Amino acid sequence: MIEPASSTTANRPQPSAILEVLHPITWFPPMWAFACGVVSSGAAIVENWLLLLAGVILAGPLLCAASQVINDWYDRDVDAINEPNRPIPSGRIPGDWGYKLSLIWSLMSLALALILGPWVFVATVVGLLLAWAYSAPPLRLKQNGWFGNAAVGFSYESLAWITGAAVMLGGAMPDWRILALAVLYGLGAHGIMTLNDFKAIEGDKQMGVRSLPVQLGVRGAAWVACIVMIVPQLAVVGLLFSWMQPVHAATVAALAMVQITLMVRFLENPVARATWLSALGVTVYVSGMMVSAFAARAVIVASA
Repeated sequence: MIEPASSTTANRPQPSAILEVLHPITWFPPMWAFACGVVSSGAAIVENWLLLLAGVILAGPLLCAASQVINDWYDRDVDAINEPNRPIPSGRIPGDWGYKLSLIWSLMSLALALILGPWVFVATVVGLLLAWAYSAPPLRLKQNGWFGNAAVGFSYESLAWITGAAVMLGGAMPDWRILALAVLYGLGAHGIMTLNDFKAIEGDKQMGVRSLPVQLGVRGAAWVACIVMIVPQLAVVGLLFSWMQPVHAATVAALAMVQITLMVRFLENPVARATWLSALGVTVYVSGMMVSAFAARAVIVASA
């Protein structure tokens, strides 16, 4: 365990350091997926604004934040070398407070989830188990790109989407169509996570992290990332057509074609253009998520 010099004079973490270790900038993906779940549920939104607010807090400031603190705590030794100014290695979060904050935020997530209903609670438990398994030994899924990226994609997209729908349904199990969309977009998020691995190939090799670019090489990982992002979206297009939602299906197909066009350029130089594709392609990807959510809403409301 790292014992920063400042920990001898500070017994409690600084409030600004706590906010920093919660990484608010990372809350958007699960909150967006949660919003997709809310829309797809078919439930009245304005009338249930308190449930919506509670769910947004659960998805972002609690559950996602918990995963960030857990990750920072178990990465503290590496961060002490590479990023010594971060809250835990710098001592702004002293002693074992990183671990304590991980437990506090996990427990707060479970407490709110329990209030919101049984399926919300189940989804939250699964999300927390994945968060701990991703960062903490002995599993430490982040050491392998196949498992770690799958855990993040499923947590940030699938579980958040399912939670959003379950919250609006009073904690009940969402419709199978909602579950299908949530799982497919969670699978696609695996490819998005792989894009983030291109910026740290050399560091991952040195630290023994088996990211996909390390395992498959740059070109192999680039192709896998593109295929894993696109194939689930094509499956979504097929589902939307089968649900008699041709406009929504055509829109998602058009958005997928935009991503394919961007991917062609990305494949020419994956390392240099991974961040570029992540910024542009992911924006288009999440737009398709919301279009699909509205399609599911239309089908569910019509069949009610």
